[in-house]
Amino acid sequence: MGFGGSESYGRDPGEAPVTIKILIAGGFGAGKNTLVGSVTEIRALRTEEPLSGPGAYVDSLDGVERKSTTTVAMDFGRITIDRDLVLYLFGTPGQDRFWFMWDELVTGAIGAVVLADTRRLDSCFPAIDFFEARKVPFVVGVNCFEGVQRYRPEQVRDALDLDESVPIVLCDVRRREDSKQVLISLLEYLISRTSSASDAAEAVGG
Repeated sequence: MGFGGSESYGRDPGEAPVTIKILIAGGFGAGKNTLVGSVTEIRALRTEEPLSGPGAYVDSLDGVERKSTTTVAMDFGRITIDRDLVLYLFGTPGQDRFWFMWDELVTGAIGAVVLADTRRLDSCFPAIDFFEARKVPFVVGVNCFEGVQRYRPEQVRDALDLDESVPIVLCDVRRREDSKQVLISLLEYLISRTSSASDAAEAVGG
């Protein structure tokens, strides 16, 4: 499974590709807009605003003291997988005060990436709980920041109490190849779940 550019469509006139909506979620400062910006083939739509004085009191900056902006609506990007498949990426706001938007953003999404920051691992629990409650499949991308202790995927799985089936990918979302691998892992996970469901249905019906 690879990633092409917009020139790789090559479809017959009038033939539209299949489009898939993916959410990029996680805690405040986990790297959501960085992931979207590193892989999008179009100019990323961003709704960032400077952290205001009042907002700094509301939003916890522990572990991300250098962060000076915040997403107030969403980030948006697009990636062509091949001539027949295009991903639309929607980055969610990470702060508690904007979580009311998540119910709107999740509409139509078939999967999600939850970015985890091991400096503030508990900040991704709300995203995990949100997707589990709505039965939206997701993978966890552990964003490996410079100068931060590295953890094995098994350690992260235990800390987050994740099911064995949920993929965990170590990544640096500033790197396009790493971000692509996270998305590929999600697509492979979605395909495997679909295949398992089909096999189960055949077994019951057979």
